[in-house]
Amino acid sequence: MRHFPTFFSAAILLTVMACSPSPKQETTEETVSSPGITLTKAPASPAYDDATLTLESSAIELGDAVYTSDFTFRVENYELGSQTPGADTRGIANSDKGQHIHFILNNGPYSAHYEPGVSKQLEKGNYVALAFLSRSYHESVKNPNAYWVDVVSVGDPEEKLEMDFKAPHLFYSRPKGSYSGADTQKLMLDFYLLNVQLSPEGNKVKATINGQEFLIDEWAPYYIEGLPKGEAMVKLELIDAEGNAIPGPFNTVERTVKLEE
Repeated sequence: MRHFPTFFSAAILLTVMACSPSPKQETTEETVSSPGITLTKAPASPAYDDATLTLESSAIELGDAVYTSDFTFRVENYELGSQTPGADTRGIANSDKGQHIHFILNNGPYSAHYEPGVSKQLEKGNYVALAFLSRSYHESVKNPNAYWVDVVSVGDPEEKLEMDFKAPHLFYSRPKGSYSGADTQKLMLDFYLLNVQLSPEGNKVKATINGQEFLIDEWAPYYIEGLPKGEAMVKLELIDAEGNAIPGPFNTVERTVKLEE
């Protein structure tokens, strides 16, 4: 099953709004600062407009109390395991194993896969599985053929999960885990959208980073700078033009990442 996200013109300029205790809100086309933190739209990456990811097969087998779920993907016009051009000039965390697939279950932290096969040990239940192509520095490929999403039922659960894949959905991707050394200076914020457009007058993603709020009105990756060492809290919310939460099982998500010396 494939469900296509909605895209909008790249000509729309980013407007990010930082909310602070002060009623004054400064905005620019690219970057806005709040105390100690900046959120900046990342420079353009190789687009990979013709890259495709499709599910070829899947199999689920019962083991010792858990099920082994195997997924085999077909990847075309995209080279897993290679370095994305310009990766060494971005100043952000980059995988030395190269380009890969991000595989997400129920909007939990992704696992990275450098071959077209994914194997998971899962308990009985229903899962929403999302896979998409990722550049070596963990930025998602946002073209309508570069992802796969579906409900996976493991072990014949009593109730089936009804998931409306035509509704708006937000999935969290980055930042993730722990960062150390130079990688703590600039963290990439990236997420995956289905069936929703962002715009200055319409839907947005509200990012709350260590208590500071930013409104994102363009689906693109962003760089977070100015975070102190220690734990950082990142919360993403998909909201409408009036600032109300858009209903969906994953449209509000919060993660903790760690910045180490």
